Amino acid sequence: MTTAEKPRSVAIVGAGPVGALMAVYLANRGWNVHVYETRPDMRLPENKAKIQNRSINLALSTRGLTALKGTGLALDELIMKSGLPMRGRMLHIGNEGHLVSQDYGVHGECINSVDRAKLNEDLITAAEELNNVKVSFNLTLKRADLDKGTLTLENKETKEIVKAHADLIIGCDGAYSSVRISLMRYVRLDFEQEYIPHGYCELSIPAKVGADGKPEFAMDPEHLHIWPRHKFMMIALPNPDKSFTVTLFMPFANFEMIHNEGDLLNFFEQYFADAIKLMGKDLLIKEYFKNPKGSLVMVRANPYHYKDRCIILGDAAHSMVPFYGQGMNCGFEDVRVLDSLFSEFNVKSTQEGKADNSLALALEAYTDRRAKDIKAICELALYNYTEMRHGVTSPVYLMRKKVETWLHLLVPSKVIPLYTMVSFSNRPYSEAYGRHHKQGFWLTVAGAAVGLGTAAGLLVAGWKQRRQLKDAAGLLKAAFLTAAQSAQKLVQ
Repeated sequence: MTTAEKPRSVAIVGAGPVGALMAVYLANRGWNVHVYETRPDMRLPENKAKIQNRSINLALSTRGLTALKGTGLALDELIMKSGLPMRGRMLHIGNEGHLVSQDYGVHGECINSVDRAKLNEDLITAAEELNNVKVSFNLTLKRADLDKGTLTLENKETKEIVKAHADLIIGCDGAYSSVRISLMRYVRLDFEQEYIPHGYCELSIPAKVGADGKPEFAMDPEHLHIWPRHKFMMIALPNPDKSFTVTLFMPFANFEMIHNEGDLLNFFEQYFADAIKLMGKDLLIKEYFKNPKGSLVMVRANPYHYKDRCIILGDAAHSMVPFYGQGMNCGFEDVRVLDSLFSEFNVKSTQEGKADNSLALALEAYTDRRAKDIKAICELALYNYTEMRHGVTSPVYLMRKKVETWLHLLVPSKVIPLYTMVSFSNRPYSEAYGRHHKQGFWLTVAGAAVGLGTAAGLLVAGWKQRRQLKDAAGLLKAAFLTAAQSAQKLVQ
């Protein structure tokens, strides 16, 4: 590097998973990176207790793993050392806890349960191990002058004001982003924030003691467990210590109806009786009344950048509800996509004293190309809540999924399940969503045909064995519903 060249500097606001990963990518490119985090260092023992029971377990899938691998530091392998693969959903039907397994993919594909705090700690450590990365904690952004590249921060403990400067400011500071607020003063930024009427509460299922005295999983650890109850649901993801992190999702109106221990136990005995046995009444009561009832917010913003001075990524740009397990994966993909645009536009890591608009072009291309994908996955995430709490038990849904699986096995290049495209590929979200709609009509027609044919066969057999008439009637009802949906789509 000549004396005329000097490394570009970047200030990343937010040391969450997306911010920490962005730091690694830019450090690898030769930028001087300074990360500012408003929270204390989560890796210190005295701070660990403060962040417990405040976030939903993460589901790491192909998009996230691809971005981790792209660092060249084997971060995908590091994170997966404590990840647990889940090959499908395990539905707990009715109070008796009847179990029904639904695989995610047709070739044994898995999503992976990871602990948010452990993943975040590993990524911060990986970033700090690079010579050109510095991470500062307990600093809250008060304002940013994007044209000058200056940041004014306040130390949460001492109230000291800290000034900083960077060539590029990146906001990875979550749904309530301070960087986004600053960005609004510089661009005509469309912004939408919406709370859904449902909240969540974290609970747990402890490990059971095995015959050899060692801890064992109380349920099958190769599944994401779901208790679908139509208007609300409960899920459970496995942890390395053999416990399960349980999350109850339901309308705040339902939470507000539970005032005391009796109300809680009556509610669980009515809807989640099998879970009481797994949790234990004492632990259920303790965790339910101790842990906060979190809100679920959706944030949409556009554009994501300002000239060559600022860009927002992750939840700062597109907070989504957690029901497709893509929030973190999408944020990691933000980082990978932005890095690929730096390569495409030949963004240099040094300033050579001459005009260079490559960075501005890369940031503009990011907004132009990423917006449609963000819109698609945010819509899919909200839709999937209905599927998880209600659709997974519907005969129409089950029939359509079976037909989709059969067709994918027969003609894999022509029919690809939506979940496969979203969770087990790097296909752009908008492309996956569009293809799903194109496939949808013919899958519904095929499902109706299969259902009608099967039901007709059972009806014929039912003349000889009347006990099959009930099964046939159920299939006919599902088939007619499916056919009606097909007709509705045809006339739209």
